[in-house]
Amino acid sequence: MPTIPDRSLRICADRGGTFCDVHASYPDPEKPGEIKEIVVKLLSQDQANYKDAPTEGIRRVLEIVTGEKIPKDAVLNTDKIDYIRLSTTVATNALLERKGEKHALLITKGFRDLLLIGNQSRPKIFDLNIRRPPPLYSTVVEVDERVTLVGYTSDPKAEEHAVQFDKDGKVTRGYRGKGWDGEGFAEGPGEVVQGLSGEAVRILKKPDLSEIRRDLHKLYDDGYRSLAVVFCHSYTYPEHELAVGELARELGFGQVSLSSQLLPMIKMVPRGVSSTADAYLTPILRKYLDGFFSGFDEKLRDGRVKSPRVEFMGSDGGLVDLNNFSGLKSILSGPAGGVVGHALTSWDPERKHPVIGLDVGGTSTDVSRFDGRYEVVYETTTAGVTIQSPQLDINTVAAGGGSCLTFQNGLFRAGPASAGAEPGPACYRKGGPLAVTDANLLLGRLVPQYFPRIFGKNADESLDAEASLQQFEVLSKEITDTYDKKLTLDEIVYGFIKVANETMCRPIRALTEARGYALQKHVLASFGGAGGQHACEIAKLLGIKTILIHRYSSILSAYGLALADRAYELQEPSSTFYNPSNRATLKSRLDKLDAEVRAELKRQGFEGSHVHTERMLNMRFDGTDTALMVLPSAADGDGAEDFEAAFRRVYKAEFGFLLETKTVTVDDVKVRGIGKTFDKLGESVYAELEQLQTRGVDRAKAETTHSVYFDGVGRVEDTPVFLLPALEKGDTLEGPAMIIDDTQTIVLIPGAKAVLTSKHLYITLE
Repeated sequence: MPTIPDRSLRICADRGGTFCDVHASYPDPEKPGEIKEIVVKLLSQDQANYKDAPTEGIRRVLEIVTGEKIPKDAVLNTDKIDYIRLSTTVATNALLERKGEKHALLITKGFRDLLLIGNQSRPKIFDLNIRRPPPLYSTVVEVDERVTLVGYTSDPKAEEHAVQFDKDGKVTRGYRGKGWDGEGFAEGPGEVVQGLSGEAVRILKKPDLSEIRRDLHKLYDDGYRSLAVVFCHSYTYPEHELAVGELARELGFGQVSLSSQLLPMIKMVPRGVSSTADAYLTPILRKYLDGFFSGFDEKLRDGRVKSPRVEFMGSDGGLVDLNNFSGLKSILSGPAGGVVGHALTSWDPERKHPVIGLDVGGTSTDVSRFDGRYEVVYETTTAGVTIQSPQLDINTVAAGGGSCLTFQNGLFRAGPASAGAEPGPACYRKGGPLAVTDANLLLGRLVPQYFPRIFGKNADESLDAEASLQQFEVLSKEITDTYDKKLTLDEIVYGFIKVANETMCRPIRALTEARGYALQKHVLASFGGAGGQHACEIAKLLGIKTILIHRYSSILSAYGLALADRAYELQEPSSTFYNPSNRATLKSRLDKLDAEVRAELKRQGFEGSHVHTERMLNMRFDGTDTALMVLPSAADGDGAEDFEAAFRRVYKAEFGFLLETKTVTVDDVKVRGIGKTFDKLGESVYAELEQLQTRGVDRAKAETTHSVYFDGVGRVEDTPVFLLPALEKGDTLEGPAMIIDDTQTIVLIPGAKAVLTSKHLYITLE
């Protein structure tokens, strides 16, 4: 068979909780100018057949491309590979399961219990049995160091502030209590210097490195190899943290998470918790990646070789290289790929229909919203840990194909426990519990002969419907003995599907109606392995009339990696008022960060029109503690960026009022750079539909028929089953029907109508 050129194979792998999806593309050697694509789907965990799912998926891709048999334990040759893009839930699962790295917290003396106390929020105030999650760190070492803020102003008449600096950061005037002292600030012990934010910092106590060395030696002897370092005001004066960090690395600590480098923002508690999360998760992530790299030849990790590259999906939806990937940035690595995938394949910049992404996976359902720009949040709580780090705004609920089905206290329950991949649902042939997948199988919404044959002892068998039936019959007897009304087996099984559907609707309403957005104006972009079985019914529950299902919807998180852009961002603290006298300084700082971001992206291979930057200020009303990261509005009359108007608009939308008498303060300046992977992604599905010639499809074109249960209709014994590859662009199908390919099953309920476009199924409901 014709061989492909070296460095031409592009591979994207998404390792989820249940399935690992792999998408690969390469130039077709037989048809110049065309691209061939490969899709591989396998279980995320199957120790009997392979050690690591992404590596196994890549091995299978290489076998297909080269036509050669590659042993499972062979070190893979990477000559054909251009890049590998990876998203993983390793760090997320370590946080959820509390299986991270043992680490120590080094914190300013007197603040030992700061992170344990937290911010005193009470999310479950009426719970009679509140169980606060324990901190991530295992021990605390207090460091006798201290700096304090003195104050700063650019207005010499503002006597409530203590210090004023010149343009070089030197103290020029100080306040003793009765006016300005032109000879400089001298009151109180300790040197006064200007911090990164512009604030005056008094150094009260420098750390004793010899004493810290003894403490670190003891930690090392006790088996600690990971540290989190959190000092007061290090966001503006990081020197003490940097000195301790350098010493720790010198002594052999493999992971040193400095809060001033990870998150140079005010608020010590979230900064500290984020640093402990990084120290807890990054070593676990690194161990996994070391194991991943060990399956390939040395060229994959050789920094001197331009290709193959390895890139990772960050929680904010941007790709980062190995040097910039950490546990803190990987919390939403898996779901972020799906958000990028549905956003770039479903959004039309001209028609501007807002899109809801519904990712129904094996373990959970992830919901996101896209309206022209990724919605990013800067503080999130995962498994009881509040982390301050840019992440896509994704709502997750424990309802997916692997969600366990139980009957408790007279109630049908779907989740939150999951069967995962080991052992998986009952039908996975590993003795697992009943799950949503079993319910869909018995209702006829999955057809075993068209489902991937990846189960059983040798990973070559299909789903086991008999195992699902046996367990449901036992559960059905318990339910019918409880209720006076006798329910059929189909009604009982569908009852669990209704519960799962309602659970999936909850986060969608939270992202839309709870924030003032009309659900009916949205398009539902459904993806994930189980998305096609639930999409029509969920849209009907929400009152949404249009559904988009991509051809690669089952692996859209992996496909999203292929479309994603490289991201790099820099942030600095500010602590200045947003007024005319400070705007030039803020612009200068943004320009400096902008240049540094562009230089880094150029080093990574992106420049010119392929680079786009976003300039942001983290702003709040003076006297409040709620800051909002905002992009500028259109330039004002002077051609300058108008951040204040943007801040007031966002603040009003978020809180419903403005503090008109308050001055606006800038806490941080930030520039985010995007290195574009593609200039254009072709015309949108809506533009294609306007000129598409549609035609009905005869039922005779169906591959087979299948008995499927539908709500309100009952069993439709002859539901037509169409194979997606056999359909042509413009074909129109009406429900009830099923559309299947190698990795997905899409159920059209009665009243649904689907049109096949070049890349999507465009479904409308009555």
